[in-house]
Amino acid sequence: MKAEIHPNYQETTVTCGCGNTFTTRSTRPELKLDICNACHPFYTGKLKFVDTAGRIDKFQKKFAAGSYASLQKPKKAKKKK
Repeated sequence: MKAEIHPNYQETTVTCGCGNTFTTRSTRPELKLDICNACHPFYTGKLKFVDTAGRIDKFQKKFAAGSYASLQKPKKAKKKK
């Protein structure tokens, strides 16, 4: 590696908007995040679906049978000679 061309790799304090902080390593001395694993809905289990148009219910009713049969076109009967 060439000397004096690489950035300094140092300990970094990461601060989230929720107040959670942790230490890692980076080329920056400080990082600020909007969301982290302590406040993200996926990781906290508090994920909520906002469904104002009823799209989730419509989807569940459409695929309630467990197959895509409602989307398939009906097969034409073969003609006998």
